[in-house]
Amino acid sequence: MPGQTCRAFKALLLIVVCQASFVARLFAEPLAKGIQDNSFFVEEAYNQEPGIVQHIINLPVFFMDGEKEITPSFTQEWPIFSQTHQFSYTIPYTFTEHENGFEDIRLNYRLQALMEGERTPAFAPRFSLVTPAGDADKGFGHGRLGYEINLPFSKIVSNRVTLNFNAGGSLFPDVNDRDLWNYNLGGSAIYAVSRDFNLMLEAVAVWEEDVDSTRRIDRTVTALLSPGARYAFNCPNDLQIVVGAATPVGLTSDSPDWGLFFYVSFEHPFVRLQPADGKD
Repeated sequence: MPGQTCRAFKALLLIVVCQASFVARLFAEPLAKGIQDNSFFVEEAYNQEPGIVQHIINLPVFFMDGEKEITPSFTQEWPIFSQTHQFSYTIPYTFTEHENGFEDIRLNYRLQALMEGERTPAFAPRFSLVTPAGDADKGFGHGRLGYEINLPFSKIVSNRVTLNFNAGGSLFPDVNDRDLWNYNLGGSAIYAVSRDFNLMLEAVAVWEEDVDSTRRIDRTVTALLSPGARYAFNCPNDLQIVVGAATPVGLTSDSPDWGLFFYVSFEHPFVRLQPADGKD
């Protein structure tokens, strides 16, 4: 009997130690890591982990001068064997008061150049081919292959706060005998109310060029300030569903007056990952 009591006590002690260790690991991780790579307008510098795919649906609705424009898009992000390399594509579609159709499709490669550390931000430069899928006559593209680069940085600066910064540009060569250069800047602050609920404030600005048949260059500056929120549902089999919404407001005469933004993401394993010892 004393031997059975001793064994039961050891088993109970082992359970308590294991639970305490799990809780310690859980709370050692910042709340800000609960949701990552699910921003709306500002790119976060976190590639997909090995074996994990993400499906993203964006639905912006913008209002300007009494007219409405809806531009839904679908994106898939795939790791290329490791988190270092990532391939993704984005397919946008536009509905306006007068026209609708596909816009140019982007094929993206992103390099995880820097992993986030205690003093080091995450850095994941992206290079994109902008394929001429959109109808240029409807204003849904330039009718030329374009090249785009974006430089996103991300850093968790406290248990609850993440800061993100973007800078980039694009080139569309030989559009009506002119080369068109566009530039973008963006930044955001994300506050983790809890591990699964974030408040967001994003700001973006885009300098764009366009050209008409007379080779006249038209330059516009679009800037948005967008407060929003996102929530994560962590489901069985490592499925994470993130939903979000925002209310962007235009800051320049070329910008929409205001808008609504809706977001949903599905992130899940697409391969069965083996344990470290190779056993099931």
